[in-house]
Amino acid sequence: MKTVSVSGSRRENVGKKDAKALRIQSKVPCVVYGGKEQIHFSADEKELKPLFYTPEVCFVDLVVDGKHFLTIPQDVQYHKVTESLLHVDFFELTETHPIIMAVPLVMEGSSIGVLKGGRLVKGLRKLKVRALPANMPECIVVNISKMDILDEIKVKDLCNEKYDILEASSLTVVAVKTTRNVEEEAAPAATTAAPAAAAPAAAAAPAAKK
Repeated sequence: MKTVSVSGSRRENVGKKDAKALRIQSKVPCVVYGGKEQIHFSADEKELKPLFYTPEVCFVDLVVDGKHFLTIPQDVQYHKVTESLLHVDFFELTETHPIIMAVPLVMEGSSIGVLKGGRLVKGLRKLKVRALPANMPECIVVNISKMDILDEIKVKDLCNEKYDILEASSLTVVAVKTTRNVEEEAAPAATTAAPAAAAPAAAAAPAAKK
């Protein structure tokens, strides 16, 4: 898993007045918990934004007053109008404690069905995954190269021994749907085949009159 470094400073005071003063300075009130101690700190909004305005996921190496904490973002609050960051919670990681993250899905390859004129439909873009920090994937790669029209890949097809996927196994991750163009191309073939099937019946008609 990729790790991004963010630096912060301990907050001397914790409260609404102090938080408001920090935001005026383009700083975001934050807290890190899950380890031996809970620490309130602030960080520059410019450093934090890349963690949330992207589909990618990563671990965060928080450096607060020179002390390092390996974390993941746990919760974030946005301003209703400006969408600026108001508050961020970080969860400190330990080697033996499983964590849960929403991991993005990455499609790999060119679908046979799409090349025939089908349409690729993504049912899910992320999967909720539980794993030890060392086994947490940055993304889950889905190879679609062998998918023909009407083929589907479900959650159960992506199971892995290193992590658990916390989604219903029957959920469709990606599918190749038929399109009107494909149906129109198939229709003439069916029409051409019909007279050949009817020919024996026509030949038998005179014998029936006798």
